[in-house]
Amino acid sequence: MPQHLYDRRHYLRRVDAADAVVIGAGPNGLVAANLLADAGWRVAVFEAQPDPGGAVRSAELTHPGFVHDVFSAFYPLGVASPVMQALDLESYGLRWRRAPLVLAHPTADDRCAVLSTTIGETAQSLDEYAHGDGDAWRDVYAEYERIADPLLGAMTSPMPPVRAATRLALTLGPVGLTEFARTSVLTLRRLANERFRGEGAALLLAGNALHSDLGIDTAPSGFLGWILTCLGQQHGFPVPEGGAGRLTDALVRRLVARGGTVTCNAPVVDIEVRDRRAVAVTLADGSTVDARRAVVADVGAPALYRHLVGEEHLKPSFVRALDRFQYDHGTFKIDWALSGPIPWRAEAARRAGTVHVSTSIEAATRYGSQLADGYIPARPFVLVGQMNKADPTRSPPGTETVWAYTHVPQVPRGDAGTQPGEPALTGRWDAAETDAFATRIEGEIEALAPGFRALVTARHVLTPPSLESRDANLVGGALGGGTMAFSQQLVFRPVPGLGRAETPIRGLFLASASAHPGGGVHGACGANAARAAISAHRVRSVVGRVRRSR
Repeated sequence: MPQHLYDRRHYLRRVDAADAVVIGAGPNGLVAANLLADAGWRVAVFEAQPDPGGAVRSAELTHPGFVHDVFSAFYPLGVASPVMQALDLESYGLRWRRAPLVLAHPTADDRCAVLSTTIGETAQSLDEYAHGDGDAWRDVYAEYERIADPLLGAMTSPMPPVRAATRLALTLGPVGLTEFARTSVLTLRRLANERFRGEGAALLLAGNALHSDLGIDTAPSGFLGWILTCLGQQHGFPVPEGGAGRLTDALVRRLVARGGTVTCNAPVVDIEVRDRRAVAVTLADGSTVDARRAVVADVGAPALYRHLVGEEHLKPSFVRALDRFQYDHGTFKIDWALSGPIPWRAEAARRAGTVHVSTSIEAATRYGSQLADGYIPARPFVLVGQMNKADPTRSPPGTETVWAYTHVPQVPRGDAGTQPGEPALTGRWDAAETDAFATRIEGEIEALAPGFRALVTARHVLTPPSLESRDANLVGGALGGGTMAFSQQLVFRPVPGLGRAETPIRGLFLASASAHPGGGVHGACGANAARAAISAHRVRSVVGRVRRSR
């Protein structure tokens, strides 16, 4: 791997036993490992891929000198999460960069709703669609600011989040708490209709809601759109200077400084269970690593329980509940090397780090409905990342690195965009289908930025199967570790009755996005698992001392 990106090989090494074995060096696994190391534990992390990072990695996918984020790219939760803030990753080489504008959502009439860290700029753009919507946004954001700290604390804490939820309730008061609870279960469309008059505000919220697998008429899309838009107003959509992999670098450096180890090209294929306790892991090369205190798994729940633990160690009722686990939609991602910036007709989009491409609420509705029905969208909602706007180091001067993704069904029933005389896409994602759908996505951008295609000097495409091949947690290209629908949130994640990192196997803790609070680079899933492991060990130690004293 080129030296100017990151070369981790000099500090990755093997161990044969540890207080805690962490399976998976994604962000949640590395956060868990860091907190365990902070507690004085000897920690060993094992990763199946050649490099750590999970879905937080960078590579030169197109030309030498063009740094692309292979999976995730911008991280508002990475700077807002109390978990990530406490790690002080800036002391380990991480530097955040932000674009002049957070987000732009152009419409067909060349107007553009924008999200800026300057609230007046956001408000002014919304007023262009409907006078008064700027003040309405100021009111919405003021409500968020009032509760941001206890809300984020509650969202990232284990269930039930007693302390943070109490702070939130005291801040809101009885009437405010009731209103907040009602707002949290609204669909995006209903929330937008209640608070705004113009389409600009609705599109700004809808685009952020569509980062998830929920359509705008499905709850809690209103909450998801609201929270991500407010986070963008507060923190921007920051990116690590030099590529997403720099965030992983900082996590690994911090862990190594505390004595932890990371071993790559080392898939874990089995968790040894004795007397219903996880005691060791087996690697693909046949070697065994003892886990004296805990095994922490940054692994999707179905794979963890079915393949690494084995159903023979689980109650039939748990296995039946696991059968209902639902992944979020698949992802189709394109990275481009461009000879110049995208020539958006809307000037604001030329300054934004992120651009949402869906020209109306009706178009966003059709996209969500087609996905929900199992059809590959005819006119996909496209999320575009213009990385050089925030971080000019991503490519040579005058050029740009740009990516885009959209969602597709896990198992397509058909293609809503089939044209007469053309074959329908089936979801095989062979070379012909991949090229056809990539061309469809490029057409959506070209419609708002004529001349875009002429700037492309190289293109790299990741389909749902190729995403999963690069990170086994991205099952079918699902980036969120499981649906964001209410049926799989809070105490229903990953199965009803848990909602915590503890598992039916003592000494085994779930740290992946399959656990509460789910997808996003916030580190909470890993932190909750680490804290649960530490607490369980303390209890076990106390019980052991009491028994020995008798």
